[in-house]
Amino acid sequence: QVQLVESGGGLVQAGGSLKLSCAASGRTFSTYAMAWFRQAPGKERQFVAAIYWNGGWTFHADSVKGRFTISRDSAKNTVYLEMNSLKPEDTAVYYCAGSGRQYGGLDQESAYNYWGQGTQVTVSS
Repeated sequence: QVQLVESGGGLVQAGGSLKLSCAASGRTFSTYAMAWFRQAPGKERQFVAAIYWNGGWTFHADSVKGRFTISRDSAKNTVYLEMNSLKPEDTAVYYCAGSGRQYGGLDQESAYNYWGQGTQVTVSS
């Protein structure tokens, strides 16, 4: 099993920044890719960004490209999501996820079998 714990969420004004962290523990060697998803009230969970643990590949959703950056520290088993130029529409619960899949569909929820409990991000206008 892999345990994922997110932190770093909070309330920020539009235009501000936050950095989320996801600490992984347990059988982390069973995961090849990590990702961030988000879910706003009344909406479906949405892909935000993904990264390989070896750092050789990253992918960001169009809605956050240029504003958000996913990164990882393999030595600390931690994945980060740096969020800049935040907008009210970025308000959501942000979830960290882990996948044993190496190729294909890593922007889909179904590719991920490990999930954190989520951290709330609220952006005020």
